[in-house]
Order: sequence, then C-alpha cells, then structure tokens
Amino acid sequence: MERIDLDIMADAILEAPGWARVGITSPSPSLREDAARELAGAIAERLQAAPPKAEQLGLKL
Repeated sequence: MERIDLDIMADAILEAPGWARVGITSPSPSLREDAARELAGAIAERLQAAPPKAEQLGLKL
C-alpha cells in the first residue's frame, strides 16, 4: 500500500480552483458535491504526477 504524501495533498487543495474551496461550504448540496469532486480530482491529479520518493524502491515481481 502506498503512503500518501500530505504535503503534496495540501498543496493540491490550496492550488485547486477557488470556487471549489469555497463551494465545499455551500448550503447547496449539488454545489458541495461538485466542489468535492473538483477538489478530489485536483488531489488525485497531483498525487499521480508526483515522482516516487527515492527511499521507496519498487519490488519487481
């Protein structure tokens, strides 16, 4: 199981579109859901693009 880098995740949240960061607190359920999906997408994209850490060597099967 991979460990999630909290610094990368925090940066992704801070760099996500402003409407999504504000929208997550909206009283409208549909806007909250859209904002949550946008934030989740920003985080996932950033984590996939992050280079693997040097101390985590993959094992070949």
